[in-house]
Amino acid sequence: MTLRFSRKQLIIPYSLFMVLFVVIPLLFIVYYAFTDGSTGGFTFGNFLKFFSNSTSLSTLIISIGIAILTTVVCLLIAYPIAYILARSNFKKKNVLLMLFVLPMWINFVLRINALREFLDLIGLLNKAHLFNTVLGMVYDFLPFMILPLYTTLIKMDKSLIEASADLGGNAFTTFTKVTLPLSLPGIVSGITMVFMPTMTNYVISDTLGLGHITIIGKLIEDCFGSRNDWYLGSAIALVLLFIIFISMLFTGGFKDEENGARGAGIW
Repeated sequence: MTLRFSRKQLIIPYSLFMVLFVVIPLLFIVYYAFTDGSTGGFTFGNFLKFFSNSTSLSTLIISIGIAILTTVVCLLIAYPIAYILARSNFKKKNVLLMLFVLPMWINFVLRINALREFLDLIGLLNKAHLFNTVLGMVYDFLPFMILPLYTTLIKMDKSLIEASADLGGNAFTTFTKVTLPLSLPGIVSGITMVFMPTMTNYVISDTLGLGHITIIGKLIEDCFGSRNDWYLGSAIALVLLFIIFISMLFTGGFKDEENGARGAGIW
């Protein structure tokens, strides 16, 4: 007897998972964010408390700054690596790509502590807290920038590059007019995978920054932990969710088909 399932039936497990582990927890966060901890009534006071506190605002600004710096550094490092791997004739290019991804198989905490020991060995651990934090972020999230870039570049139609050369385009013109526009989906995907997690990864800032660098993720953790202020923590989490939504508005408009058509129609 062969069991057959319709598409509607197959989507039931995924729907249950989304409801139980995404929708319901999010509803709890919304509830606490708009609830007065003392009276239990509806309030915007948790958000006013966050935005009126100079320390909280500076933490948010520092977090955004670290996230932008980490994303830019990852992009500057990852793009040449992905481009060389995608355009090279190496027979073992997959092996080289695996070398960049391999550290992801090792426990995250172990990797960060190993980096901490190295920085302590060369005498930087107690001196350059911001540098150490950004270095740890780049070290941890670089593979997430390389992979989408490599996937996009390896699928690029090489005939477009040949057409650019036939039309008299030099290497710089070909890169700026053909390769870069066609690789925008990979760039956007990489930025999305690096920027937002960087703002909340307080383990790196605590371990490598020795507690001198506080990011928004640490502030949320403190609210739910030592402060026992779920109301303020939920409000901050919603603010962070809003920032994610705004960033997705700017990055979600890029489509593979649109960029492919734009790149192919440049000449």
